[in-house]
Amino acid sequence: MKKKIYILLLVLTLLVPLGLLTDADAWGEWDVDYFKTHLGFIPQGAVKLQNMLNFKHLLPDYSIPGSNEVIGYYISAIVGIILIGAIYYLIYLFIKRKKV
Repeated sequence: MKKKIYILLLVLTLLVPLGLLTDADAWGEWDVDYFKTHLGFIPQGAVKLQNMLNFKHLLPDYSIPGSNEVIGYYISAIVGIILIGAIYYLIYLFIKRKKV
């Protein structure tokens, strides 16, 4: 089962640069200007969320200054996979400890 998951992660990681083929924003990565342009108004919840999440991004726009855009996408994908894997592993350890 683990082997299938690793293969799936590898395939999805290899497909990462497909996001560069479009000028559209990635789903769910909208700022308040996006809503103003596409909806004609800015939802109150979007403003609250943007104010709450107003922090510097680890890899803004999936890029690393001075590097190729595709490399930035791959590094962002790998960092995301590692972070999500670490979170799931910590949850697994927590659940395992509760069962003992």
